[in-house]
Amino acid sequence: MRIGPHDIFPKVILAPMAGVTDKPFRQLCKQLGAGLAVSEMTTSDPRLWHTRKSLRRMDHAGEPDPVSVQIAGTEPRAMAEAARHNAGQGAQIIDINMGCPAKKVCSAWAGSALMRDEALVGRILEAVVGAVDVPVTLKIRTGWDAAHRNAPVIARIAQESGIAALAVHGRTRDQHYKGQAEYDTIAAIKAEATIPVVANGDIDSPAKAAAVLRHTGADAVMIGRAAQGRPWIFREVAHYLATGEQLPEPSLAQVRDILIGHLRSLHAFYGEHAGVRIARKHLGWYAKDRPENRAFRAVVNHAQSADRQIALTRDYFDALIAGVPPVLPAAA
Repeated sequence: MRIGPHDIFPKVILAPMAGVTDKPFRQLCKQLGAGLAVSEMTTSDPRLWHTRKSLRRMDHAGEPDPVSVQIAGTEPRAMAEAARHNAGQGAQIIDINMGCPAKKVCSAWAGSALMRDEALVGRILEAVVGAVDVPVTLKIRTGWDAAHRNAPVIARIAQESGIAALAVHGRTRDQHYKGQAEYDTIAAIKAEATIPVVANGDIDSPAKAAAVLRHTGADAVMIGRAAQGRPWIFREVAHYLATGEQLPEPSLAQVRDILIGHLRSLHAFYGEHAGVRIARKHLGWYAKDRPENRAFRAVVNHAQSADRQIALTRDYFDALIAGVPPVLPAAA
């Protein structure tokens, strides 16, 4: 699969997720097999570009190529300027967010709310494509609701506007992440498209990735929530697609080392105070379904220093590796 001049291999992509796909997580997922990792969305409002949060989101130093940055907004001229700004900051692919179902995004007519105005979609896409020399991609849902599954129409507009690749989440906006994703709409889009199409939604295993690719004919799959606490899913999917063989689950020692490396990256990127706080959600995802995970989270979420957070995590996984009950201090 190619997006402009960029070969995307393996054909498994990390989905953009607000508050999740920061630089440390993108780098980790690329190291563990993702062919592309899309940033969390950045605003098209220039008044916010120099806040600490935006500057971190626009920091791509040291990331493996290609660097894909998602932008969000509602006004064509502002979106075009945001694309130019991010390309100037190192973005090699600009991705447009028309898939986010969050209420605070849609209430401002951004994200998937834009799918309700097909004419505005066309104006935004043409403005952004015309503003930058790097390829522009688009992420959408199947529609606004079950009665308005207009993703095939949006896909045609995207192709005519010069969009280089299209990612489709197999749910409508009003479904958010409830129910099951459907892939017939993605298959219909792919049957007509001449640009690469990426299938997204409920892809949580190598076998599911292969099944979705067969059903839709898509060029690649995009994984979001299933990578939370399981960033090695990318190498598992890539290996299965290449060989038909399942890789063994990583050992507890491997999980421990991946997690501690992730924690150190978060602490270094955000600074100790913010890094410790932001790491807590990741710790919950890594520990999910493991023995004594609730007690572990209750304790580790009260850690105030990077060293303490890492020590508690190491002790917890070392106990699991040894096959003994974790000894957890009482939560404060």
